[in-house]
Amino acid sequence: MDLKGRVHKFGNDVNTDYIISGRHKFKTLDMKELAKYVMEDLDPDFYSKIQAGDFIVGGSNFGCGSSREQAPLAIINADISAVIAKSFARIFYRNCINTGLPLIECDTDQIDENDELAIDLQAGVLHNLTKGMDIPITPLPKVMLKILSDGGLVEHFKKYGTFNFD
Repeated sequence: MDLKGRVHKFGNDVNTDYIISGRHKFKTLDMKELAKYVMEDLDPDFYSKIQAGDFIVGGSNFGCGSSREQAPLAIINADISAVIAKSFARIFYRNCINTGLPLIECDTDQIDENDELAIDLQAGVLHNLTKGMDIPITPLPKVMLKILSDGGLVEHFKKYGTFNFD
C-alpha cells in the first residue's frame, strides 16, 4: 500500500472533538456531509484546502477524547489517505484500523505544512519528497495491513466471511 499527498499539520493532543465537532456529528449520518467539517475548529478552511490523498499530521496523543467512530469515518470521507503522528490515543487507533484509515507513527518534527510525502507501508518508510529525506515509521503488523488493504474490518469480514489474516 503506497500513499502520496500533501501535509496539513496540527499539534499535540488533537482530540476527537477537534476532528469532528459534536455540534455536527448529531446532525447527519451522511459521512460525506460530515467530512465537510473535519478539523473545522482548528482550521475553519481545512476542507477547502485538502485534495484527495492528502495527509493530516499531528504531534503526540492524536485522537484523544471520546471514542467516536465518526472521527475516522469523517477523515476517510474527506479523502485523507492517512493520519501521521508521534502517537495516537488507543481507541482512536483501533477505530481507524477498523474503518480502514491508515495511521503512521513516526517523528513528525521534520514534517512541515505543505510538504509532499510518499509512504510505503510495507517497507515502513516515509519519504519527505519536499526535503529529500526518509523518516522511519513504526511498521504496522501484518494483520493490520491486511485489514487496511481490505478497506477495514467489516469489509475484510465481508470478503472472507471470517477473520482471515494469512
